[in-house]
Amino acid sequence: MSLRGFRPSDVPFVAAVVADALHEHYDPGLYASLSAEWADGFLIAADPSEVPVGFLLGVSQVDREARVLMFAVDRNHRERGVGSLLMSTFLDRCRARGFRRTTLEVRVSNATAIRFYARYQFSVIDLLKGYYSDGENGYQMARPLP
Repeated sequence: MSLRGFRPSDVPFVAAVVADALHEHYDPGLYASLSAEWADGFLIAADPSEVPVGFLLGVSQVDREARVLMFAVDRNHRERGVGSLLMSTFLDRCRARGFRRTTLEVRVSNATAIRFYARYQFSVIDLLKGYYSDGENGYQMARPLP
């Protein structure tokens, strides 16, 4: 498994994983525009053939704070360390930029993801009522970056 930056050719993979894992659908142009804002915050995990198997899209919309905007691993590659590699690398990049905090949102029904984030010292800081496009509530989670 290797990590690399986002490429425009990754859009079909990212869009498919977002639809499957996150149950959301976005304009494909969104990914390239967000990548342009902070290229090092958009990580792609790829197999030895360079085929994407997971991604983490981070943004910085608040001074000295990063936000995990989207994060998912293809269902056939879960529980193989892909998510851990993406998250650890992202947090290292956040520290290198001098960020003080990282936030993210997660569906309240996604117990697996909530446990994963807790392992990285994220904790729930707010309930976001009707946050997702299907009306499901979300949790906002955050962690300091020492």
